[in-house]
Amino acid sequence: MIETLISFALATFILALSPGPDNIYVLTQSLANGTKSGIATTAGLISGCIVHTTLLAFGISAILTASENIFYAIKVLGACYLLYLAYKVYKSNSNISLANDAPKKSYFQLFKIGVVMNLVNPKVMIFFLAFFPGFLWDKNENIIVQFYILGAIFMIISFLTFSSIAALAGRISKFVHRGKEVGIFLKWLQIIVFVGIAFYILLG
Repeated sequence: MIETLISFALATFILALSPGPDNIYVLTQSLANGTKSGIATTAGLISGCIVHTTLLAFGISAILTASENIFYAIKVLGACYLLYLAYKVYKSNSNISLANDAPKKSYFQLFKIGVVMNLVNPKVMIFFLAFFPGFLWDKNENIIVQFYILGAIFMIISFLTFSSIAALAGRISKFVHRGKEVGIFLKWLQIIVFVGIAFYILLG
């Protein structure tokens, strides 16, 4: 059991470091609005994993992914939401993101965005289905409990890794904010990230 959990933890850490839509978005938010904004986004993204773990543990994920229509509807919903966020950033004032003491969104708003981004991304559901079952250490024991243990490990390691990314990016942001044109750059960087994730979900 211990060996299995250590292997799972190591695999999770490597995956959390690998470039992907979630950690790229955390990086973007941290550069634009500082470390705390990145951590708030991270908390939202990780909180969404509780739902995915529950769906996986009780077998609902398998039912959803078995239906192409339901799965496609989830993908379209997720892509539309992210494109809407990109539009909101486009309409915003690029100078707002440069103020260290006035984040464009509240921490709670960033938390909610993180939760929704995680929940509407069907790739997370598929990832959990593909990744978690291979680390069940005893199929004769309570499978639900094992899934929740794996889910907890996954969330803790991902949160710590993403938060470290947020802290590093936040420190960098203190220097890049001194440039007058950085606001425009960060604004379009956020738009590109949102649109990129939307197409990643929709076309993947």
